Amino acid sequence: MGKSKVLVVGGTGYIGRRIVKASLEQGHETFVLQRPDIGLDIEKVQMLISFKKQGARLVEASFADHQSLVEAVKLVDVVICTMSGVHFRSHNLLMQLKLVEAIKAAGNIKRFLPSEFGMDPALMGHALEPGRVTFDEKMIVRKAIEDANIPFTYVSANCFAGYFAGNLSQMGTLLPPRDKVLLYGDGNVKVVYMDEDDVSTYTIKTIDDPRTLNKTVYLRPPENILTQRQLIEKWEKLLGKELEKLGISEQEFLAPMKGLDYASQVGIGHFYHIFYEGCLTNFEIGEGGEEASKLYPEVKYTRMDEYLRVFV
Repeated sequence: MGKSKVLVVGGTGYIGRRIVKASLEQGHETFVLQRPDIGLDIEKVQMLISFKKQGARLVEASFADHQSLVEAVKLVDVVICTMSGVHFRSHNLLMQLKLVEAIKAAGNIKRFLPSEFGMDPALMGHALEPGRVTFDEKMIVRKAIEDANIPFTYVSANCFAGYFAGNLSQMGTLLPPRDKVLLYGDGNVKVVYMDEDDVSTYTIKTIDDPRTLNKTVYLRPPENILTQRQLIEKWEKLLGKELEKLGISEQEFLAPMKGLDYASQVGIGHFYHIFYEGCLTNFEIGEGGEEASKLYPEVKYTRMDEYLRVFV
């Protein structure tokens, strides 16, 4: 079977740049959307140039010009949107809906992967405000995709290690503590930690796979399903010392939420669902889903003790 042609939208972003790399590594002809409003963002320009040197093709198109998006989509078989979920609200929602319209108009796409890569929004209808809007808006995009009969794969990648593992899941830092660590509840809720490069490898593997067509793919490699305590134990073993553990109850954790800024409220809500509610692992994957490590056992995914070793 021939390789698909892949268009990455949001290729200079945190996960986008890794998706571009994985697509090239797996032998796909890879296109990266280049927006004309990039302005003086030298880092993005240099990244786009580096993609070109690696063999990717840059395609100029604007979300303000529907026809330019349609022409970009017509060049490929698969579209992957990786626009940041952190800034998903309103503006990015509008851009994703415009992308869906362009894909519908082009009529040639065999698979679309919208910007998800976190918790499954279909399971988060009960989420705390104001963070619930991030899930609600992803569901709006899903409805638009399905109403347009666009073939899709949704990727639920759970917790990026860069934001949740390297810091032992501590808020406000990206580095692991060396003396004291905050435990959410008893620290025994199961969480899924994923190296971002592995997220990208699994994502690209789904695009030509009939088993993932019109399904949600959950990234749950068994050795990366860990409680916070187990993650801390891996760090303690590497560090050669035991950390002082300070527990915080559910009520204590949520108490200051209303007095914080919007971004902090969203963050606390998401942490609550992950570390107190166990939203990443408290359900069985049904017939509308697949688990990536079972589909692709050949992928040598990064374990979290290996991931943490770099911080010692």
